[in-house]
Amino acid sequence: EVQLVESGGGLVQPGGSLRLSCAASGFTFRSYAMGWVRQAPGKRLELVSAINSGGDRTSYADSVKGRGTISRDNAKNTVYLQMNSLKPEDTAVYYCVALGHWGQGTQVTVSS
Repeated sequence: EVQLVESGGGLVQPGGSLRLSCAASGFTFRSYAMGWVRQAPGKRLELVSAINSGGDRTSYADSVKGRGTISRDNAKNTVYLQMNSLKPEDTAVYYCVALGHWGQGTQVTVSS
């Protein structure tokens, strides 16, 4: 059974940083691409970032380009999303996605 467990969200002031983590299990993690999507209230679901199985190719939504860094540790079956210079518009529930599965999400709130 595929399981994805996100953590690391919270309340942060504008300009701050957070590192989200997603612990994966139930599949051969190192063989699959991983991604992060986010859902803000009243807004469309957005693919924030993705990383290939080897970790050497990444992609980012324009909205986070230059502020977000996705990475993975295949030894720990974990994917990360480092978000810097956070803005109020980054407020959303962030989900880890793989193989058509989603985690439970972690709330990120950017507010002063």
